[in-house]
Amino acid sequence: MGTKFKLLFIVTIMLLALAIATIVNVSLNFREYSIKGATEKATMTAAIVKDGLTAHMVNDMMDKRQYFLDQISNNHSEVKSLWIVRSPQVTKQYGAGFQSETLRDDIDKEVLQSGKIVQTIQEGTDSIILRVSVPYVATTSQPNCLQCHNVQRGETLGAISMEFDITNMRNAGMVTILKILAINLGFIVIVLFLLNHYVSPYMKLFSSMQEGITKAYSGDFTHKFFTNVKGDARHIAEQLNTLFSKMQETFGNIKYNLSTFIPQGCVASKDPLQEAKSIIGELSDIYKFKKTIELDIDKETVYKRIIDALEYKFDIHEFAFYQVNQSSHERKLIYSSTDKAMCSDHVNHNANLCRAFRTQSDVISTEYIDLCQACHKQDGFYVCIPFSINDEYSIVLNIAAKNESEVSQINAMTPSIKNYFEAAKPVIESRILTAKLRDTSLRDGMTGLYNRRFLEEFIDQVISQANRKDETYTVLMLDVDFFKMVNDTYGHDLGDKVIVELANVLKKSIREADLAIRYGGEEFLILLHNATSEGALNVAQKIHQSFAALTFEVGMGETMKKTISIGIAKYPSDADSIWKTIKFADTALYEAKNTGRNKIVEFQADMFKGEDF
Repeated sequence: MGTKFKLLFIVTIMLLALAIATIVNVSLNFREYSIKGATEKATMTAAIVKDGLTAHMVNDMMDKRQYFLDQISNNHSEVKSLWIVRSPQVTKQYGAGFQSETLRDDIDKEVLQSGKIVQTIQEGTDSIILRVSVPYVATTSQPNCLQCHNVQRGETLGAISMEFDITNMRNAGMVTILKILAINLGFIVIVLFLLNHYVSPYMKLFSSMQEGITKAYSGDFTHKFFTNVKGDARHIAEQLNTLFSKMQETFGNIKYNLSTFIPQGCVASKDPLQEAKSIIGELSDIYKFKKTIELDIDKETVYKRIIDALEYKFDIHEFAFYQVNQSSHERKLIYSSTDKAMCSDHVNHNANLCRAFRTQSDVISTEYIDLCQACHKQDGFYVCIPFSINDEYSIVLNIAAKNESEVSQINAMTPSIKNYFEAAKPVIESRILTAKLRDTSLRDGMTGLYNRRFLEEFIDQVISQANRKDETYTVLMLDVDFFKMVNDTYGHDLGDKVIVELANVLKKSIREADLAIRYGGEEFLILLHNATSEGALNVAQKIHQSFAALTFEVGMGETMKKTISIGIAKYPSDADSIWKTIKFADTALYEAKNTGRNKIVEFQADMFKGEDF
């Protein structure tokens, strides 16, 4: 039902209610007025009868009283019947009187006993009868009733009862009510016609406004408002057209423009303004995130920021975050919210087993049974999101879910999560490049080993960590025997080859926790972390033997072999600082060279002849 019809319906109901109230009020008043009028007429008739009977009595004409009563009944058509009743005192004094003057019903008896007027109404479908019984009370005024009757003043001498037919009054009332009803109905029709005539243009304008607002919710501000009404209504329509035109220019393409910053699907809403608000909020959050990570020192800190966003912004609590080397296909766990891995361990050595990394597409467990063979959660729910940083690194996010509904929620958040990855991408690339440049400055270009500059930066970390955790370090100082002779005899190219091969031997002979450094020229240094004396000696012997076993071609079909000398010192058993330990290892190396070379010498206190270090 339209607004106009609702308005007309409400007005009709109100007018009908008013008409009904008016008719009911008129009916009640008319009935009351009719009864009151008949009652007054009955009282007046009773007074006439009383006076007439008194006159008959005074003139000794009481035997003619019936004629008098019949005349009153016959000359008044509305008087259906009229009779008088004697009280017991009068009957006792003068006799029973005429047969018609006896008690007819309980009403007559009640009036004689109470001395009060009693009236009743008998309504039928065809007629309405008013019965009125008026008492005749003895008085001492003219005429003095006590002169003729043996009664006390105020006693009831008799009663005059009349029945009035007031059917005509009721019929006249009904006709009046019908006229009033007809007038009211006519008035309602006229009011509704006028209301429809004058309200319809405003209702059309209102409907046009509704249609325009509905379109505006969908981002369409092209609606035009028209009205035939003059004055304020037309002015409002013109203002709305101007407003919508400006809004179309301002907001009409806002979704398209904002989508250049955030891909479509990140924020979904049927209301483009609400969607724009959400997109702007998303852009603001991403901008704050990017401004924050731009000042972070390394990619690990940026990864921590992403993990914080996953936990606190997206409310994801069960996930694993991996970094993948795209060249070696090795995967490194950066963070896991649980101790239990979602993927098999062998995936870390071959990232191609990860479906998300291999296909570079999102893996959603609800799309197919046992979708990713490498995932442990075959009976569970998960979403895996890959993201390429550059040609060298990718990241993979594994998110666990409890049910299909949660998978759908995560899938809906995936575009926003990728926005954070996209914002972090240039910063991570920059930190990777910075780390590479720094690593290059800290490594020897020929051997790939760390250089002395790195050692100088690393020592402070070693000392603070070793003192805090009671850790030990064993220092091996190595030197190629008679290396200058190689350069002088065979040239620097062969000398460089000897250096490179020794570096390769060192790399193969130490653990990941240990550190090999090209200390300078043909001199190398090794830091063995938490190694026993026996273990350190075994490493030194392994290096010594492996290098001695190498054969170098010097040209013209000739070959040569080289040996190394090694000095060993231990921290903190030999010295109270790493630098002093390095000095003592160098002292042991010097002892090895001075005592014949091609040997391994462990530092002894009596070897150091210098001043206090």
